[in-house]
Amino acid sequence: MSDPNLHVVTGAFGYSGSHIAQQLLDAGARVRTLTGHLDRPHPLQERIEAHRLAFDDPAALTESLRGAKVLYNTYWVRFDHGDATHHRAVDQLEILIRCAAEAGVGRVVHTSITNPSLNSRLPYFRGKAQVEAALKASGVSYAILRPAVFFGGRDVLINNIAYLLRRFPVFGMPGKGDYGVQPIHVEDMATLAVAQGRSTDNVVLDAVGPETYSYRELVRTVARAIGKRRLILRMPNWLVLAAARVVGWFVKDNLLTRDEVDGLRANLLVSADPPTGTTKFSDWLAQHKTELGIRYANEIARHFR
Repeated sequence: MSDPNLHVVTGAFGYSGSHIAQQLLDAGARVRTLTGHLDRPHPLQERIEAHRLAFDDPAALTESLRGAKVLYNTYWVRFDHGDATHHRAVDQLEILIRCAAEAGVGRVVHTSITNPSLNSRLPYFRGKAQVEAALKASGVSYAILRPAVFFGGRDVLINNIAYLLRRFPVFGMPGKGDYGVQPIHVEDMATLAVAQGRSTDNVVLDAVGPETYSYRELVRTVARAIGKRRLILRMPNWLVLAAARVVGWFVKDNLLTRDEVDGLRANLLVSADPPTGTTKFSDWLAQHKTELGIRYANEIARHFR
């Protein structure tokens, strides 16, 4: 039997997961998280029951999901790092989905990506499509949400664009920069996820905000907002990636990957569907321009240290 008040969130001590968990708590839900960082300090730590995200122990993972009304999955890897790879993440999420079905979870709300494809040559987008296919075949009620780029809170992409603009006189842009980006505020994403947790219909929704920018426009908009006049140069992919490796060496992070550049340039971070978020990036930027990019958002430090 499912507990009508138990909601399980993977990564509630992380980025988007913490926003989902907070909204669930505000609505009076009992929240449990499955996490690889049981000892990570977090403001929600005292209010959430934490279990290990035990991909290596399906029996324990099934028990940690037993009877939950909804599972909200935010787990994925942005890039391959050590044994954390896209291929392994697909295998792990297939285990999670099987365990959710066996545990009698009533519904899965899953975070994917805009424009995934089983035929994609990009492991990120192909892997996301493989997980979607596994969820659809599981027999569990599902909502698949496909965000493009997040902003707000502790986002990575927008913050780190501002970080680079604050510190370097030149910003390297792959190609013409005419490919699109349609960012969604992380709170809008959480609101959408929680709303879909209340539904029973099987749906696939692009999770995108009301404003679409070309990448060039996005960079220029951020630069103007933080008061930095910068030379934004068109560069070949290899040169942008080489510069990213140099900066990444100093900040001890993987600043940008080849797949991310290829995904951007293939126009995969926009949607043809109506926006599902309501917060305008331009409005948010005007409110948060003074603190944006002051500190670097380090992906490796967040997840692997």
